[in-house]
Amino acid sequence: QVQLVESGGGLVQPGGSLRLSCAVSGGTLRTYAMGWFRQAPGKEREFVTAISWNGGSTSYGDSVKGRFTISRDNAINTLYLQMNSLKPEDTAVYYCAAGLTPPIYLPEIQRYNYWGQGTQVTVSS
Repeated sequence: QVQLVESGGGLVQPGGSLRLSCAVSGGTLRTYAMGWFRQAPGKEREFVTAISWNGGSTSYGDSVKGRFTISRDNAINTLYLQMNSLKPEDTAVYYCAAGLTPPIYLPEIQRYNYWGQGTQVTVSS
């Protein structure tokens, strides 16, 4: 059974940066496409960014383009999300997810089979 564990969340001021990590166990990271999603209070879970199994394709939500960067290190079974120029509206619980997802379907939440428990990111002064 594939297990995902996020880390790196916290409180940051507007304009600051955070780096989230997602450690994968019980499976081989390079088998899966990986994504980051987020959910703010009272809102639906939304797509943030995703990367294909080999890193050859990436996709970003419009609200994070140019500020967030997804990357993966298959050798150590870890996914990353570098978040720069953070805004208060980025405040949410961030989840990593894994799935056998073709590149064309990277933003589609229903394509992901495995989910982490989430890590809270709060952007506030």
